[in-house]
Amino acid sequence: QVQLVESGGGLVQAGGSLRLSCAASGSIFRVNAMGWYRQAPGNQRELVAPITRGGSTNYADSVKGRFTISRDNAKNTVYLQMNSLKPEDTDVYYCNANILDRYYYGMDYWGKGTLVTVSS
Repeated sequence: QVQLVESGGGLVQAGGSLRLSCAASGSIFRVNAMGWYRQAPGNQRELVAPITRGGSTNYADSVKGRFTISRDNAKNTVYLQMNSLKPEDTDVYYCNANILDRYYYGMDYWGKGTLVTVSS
């Protein structure tokens, strides 16, 4: 069984920083692409930043220059460094990963989410 566990959310003032982490664990053969999404109540889930296994990244326009996604393949972990946070960054942040399990069965997995609140 595979699971993703996020950590690092919390309350921060505007202009501050937070670092989110997401670790994949279980019967894993290989973790492929990973990414961070965010969602506010009543809104669709938005892709914030994806990262390939090789480290290629992309960012939503709203976070370019402020957020940095990275990963540690040895630890099956993805990070999101969030700087210059704004109140509009307040959301629940979800980790996503495409994972091949030990039976070589691949599927997308989601974490349960971590709340980020930015006060003005």
